[in-house]
Amino acid sequence: MQNGRRIVCVLPAYNAARTLERTVKGVTPDTVDRFILVDDCSRDATVQVAQGLAQDYPVRIIHHSQTLGYGANQKTCYRAALEEGAEVVVMLHPDYQYEPRLLGVLAGLVSSGVYDVALGSRILGRGALAGGMPLYKYAANRVLTLLENLLLGQKLSEYHTGYRAYSRRALESVPFERNSDDFVFDNEILVQLHLAGFRIGEISVPTRYSAESSSINFGRCVVYGLGVLCCAFAGFAVRTGLSRKPAFAPKGACVVPAANEGRL
Repeated sequence: MQNGRRIVCVLPAYNAARTLERTVKGVTPDTVDRFILVDDCSRDATVQVAQGLAQDYPVRIIHHSQTLGYGANQKTCYRAALEEGAEVVVMLHPDYQYEPRLLGVLAGLVSSGVYDVALGSRILGRGALAGGMPLYKYAANRVLTLLENLLLGQKLSEYHTGYRAYSRRALESVPFERNSDDFVFDNEILVQLHLAGFRIGEISVPTRYSAESSSINFGRCVVYGLGVLCCAFAGFAVRTGLSRKPAFAPKGACVVPAANEGRL
C-alpha cells in the first residue's frame, strides 16, 4: 500500500515475452500490491513467462481467447483492477519502454490525493529523442498534443503515454467501456476525465526504444492520428456546448446509448 491505498499495476500485454520479466522485476519491491497481466492472445510465450513470475510476485493472469485490441485489453485491465479492490490503478506497458522504477512516484501523485490522474510523460525533459523515439513519431506527438490542448483547453505535454495512474473514483466515474477497442482509447479516456473535471498531473519519464519495444507501423500511426483529431474535436464540441456526446459524459449524467450506436 501507499498512503494507505491499495496499488494495482495492470500490464496490457501482446507478444511481450522478451520484455515482461525485466519490466516486472524493475518495479521497486513492495510498491505494488497486485500485478494484473491481460494477455491479448499473444503468439509468443507471454503467458508462460507471466506464470513463471507468478511464483515470486503477486501476478494475476487473464488471457483473451482472441485478439481484441489495445483498448479492449485496457477495459479488461481496469475491470479486473477494480474487482481486486484497487484504490490506485497504474498502467505500465510490459515492453520495458518506460522506466518501471518510477511506478511508485507516479502512483504517489494519485495516492497522495493531490491528483486524480497522473501521466508518465516522455516529452517533459529531453528524454524522448535521446531514448530512441523515431523523429516522425516525436513530431506527430508534439503536433497532436498542441492541437488537443488548444481544442480541450488543457496544458498536457502529451496524451499518448502508456504509463499512467488513475484513482478508483476517476475510473468509476467515466464510461470508459464505451471507448474504442483500438489505440485511440488512451485519448478518449483522458478527454472523458478532463471534461469530468478530474485533476491530471505529469512527471517526466525517460523512455527506451528498441527492437523489443512494441510499436505500430506508419499506416497505423496515420489512422491513430486521425482518431485522435476526431476525439479532440468531439471533446471541443462538448466543452463549448455544441454537443452532448454521451460517451464523454460522467456516469449518471447521460443516457446509455443503444447497442448499435457507434463509438466516438
